[in-house]
Amino acid sequence: MKIFFSSVIFIFAVTIVSIAEEVKIFEFTQEELELLEVRKVRGASAKTEYFLGSDENGNFLKAVANNAASGLGKEIKIDLNKTPYLNITWKVEKDLRGIDERSKKGHDYAARVFVVKKTGATPLSNRAINYVFSSNEDVGVSHPSPYTKKSIDFVLATTKENLNEWVTVKANVKEHFKQFHDLDLNEINGVAIMADTDNSKLSSTAYYQNIYFSSN
Repeated sequence: MKIFFSSVIFIFAVTIVSIAEEVKIFEFTQEELELLEVRKVRGASAKTEYFLGSDENGNFLKAVANNAASGLGKEIKIDLNKTPYLNITWKVEKDLRGIDERSKKGHDYAARVFVVKKTGATPLSNRAINYVFSSNEDVGVSHPSPYTKKSIDFVLATTKENLNEWVTVKANVKEHFKQFHDLDLNEINGVAIMADTDNSKLSSTAYYQNIYFSSN
């Protein structure tokens, strides 16, 4: 069963407390990539490949998934009362058009960012919002993961509108946890990136840049 979010907050043992108006999550440097563990999803044939790059806007991470699924996670405490907004700049160069993302056989995304809240003694008790760059759904669409109702898929960008184009998006994480999980949170415990194509057996290419939390 693909329940990547349940273990992701244990991948990288670094805790940072939000004390400013912006909290950057990933630096996308070689030093950081060496510390972050690439965690393959159970049952996947291969790991997603991650590559570093840079442009005029800074460092970025390229994710190539060929019938593969793995993610990069960081344990990090974010004060949602101070910085409730998740900001992501990303691009999908090769998408997964035609799959049913609400089904187990099609539950793949060329790009996604998980935010995780520990809500019990075991990883399976965790709750997550899975912010996705969809290949088929419209922006604003949301639905539970077909693998667990404790993870909600929320479409922040779609290749129906922005294929092979950089897009910057923003989400109010505090409001979404209240809306979808009925949890009034003060903080979350982890953030992860994942690109996966293990269910559809297809291939995708995506890029991530400037992932941070902000006060507005």
